[in-house]
Amino acid sequence: MGGRTDPAPPAVRLTRVSRRFGDVRALDEVSLEVRDGEFFSLLGPSGSGKTTCLRLVAGFDEPNSGTIELLGKSVVGVPPYERDVNTVFQDYALFPHMSVGENVAYGLRVKKAPRDEAEARVRQALALVRLPGLSARRPGQLSGGQRQRVALARALVNRPRVLLLDEPLGALDLKLRQQMQVELRSLQRQLAITFLYVTHDQDEALAMSDRLAVFRDGRVEQVGTPAEVYEDPRTAFVAGFVGTSNRLDGALARAATGRDEEVLLRPEKIRLLLPGESPGGEECRVDGVVEDATYLGPFTRYRVQADVGGELVVLEQNREAGRSEAEAARGRRVVLAWAREHNRRVEAGR
Repeated sequence: MGGRTDPAPPAVRLTRVSRRFGDVRALDEVSLEVRDGEFFSLLGPSGSGKTTCLRLVAGFDEPNSGTIELLGKSVVGVPPYERDVNTVFQDYALFPHMSVGENVAYGLRVKKAPRDEAEARVRQALALVRLPGLSARRPGQLSGGQRQRVALARALVNRPRVLLLDEPLGALDLKLRQQMQVELRSLQRQLAITFLYVTHDQDEALAMSDRLAVFRDGRVEQVGTPAEVYEDPRTAFVAGFVGTSNRLDGALARAATGRDEEVLLRPEKIRLLLPGESPGGEECRVDGVVEDATYLGPFTRYRVQADVGGELVVLEQNREAGRSEAEAARGRRVVLAWAREHNRRVEAGR
């Protein structure tokens, strides 16, 4: 019989890691495991601790307590240049007086890599990020998206096992940011290296991640796949931060569900019906009046005042209706209907 093969250690493991700045606890006993080859996002509002977490993994800062491991080995006290990681920053951190090629080669030069090898690896890295032939240009001659690709090439040229990305797309406009999201995800799959990605953008985290951790006030509220975090949020904070949720309690919850319990409900799970229209198989329903309708292009967002009190937001796809139809809905009596399985009971949170 063959011997047992031990599972590979996680690429990154934090165990009860805390970091204090005076009286402020930026991280409060955070424990996380990021699998080798995973695209893992740290998601949360400003000041939630996600960037502090990334800096500790990078070695730019040290924890007050707890342990940090990279590929099964503790790195507490190990300087950044001895960790098998590289970091891509939001502001790119490129040297303006150096050419693109010199910027990308900087880490190899510090490591005293042979010149021929360094030149070949720079060409490979620039080709990987779709910037071949731009080696001689200066950063100031490039667009924002091109500068971000140069920063990515500079990090990848060192062939790290873990790539740390701190809000790398935050300075780009929406269309370019969405394009770069697709390219980054594709690149990560191609290279099969671990990406640890910091963002405050919920859509970005949902679109790119294999798994994500939602941070709040220095703690992790929930870890899971994008579908798990969105469809089954564990706390009211996660439900409100990752997308939008309706909160039903009191008379509204009793009228809609027949139960005296607080639940959360995603706006897109609700069907908007006219009075007398059959609700089909939906088990929950409530009558009300459309207070407001906002046309959003692919969707219309309705704000409905329930007859029993309370307000619900409904998000409907515009398959046929246009702006005029949305505006005409204001003041109309409607029935809101949804399946009971879409109600989510969650912890109150901190």
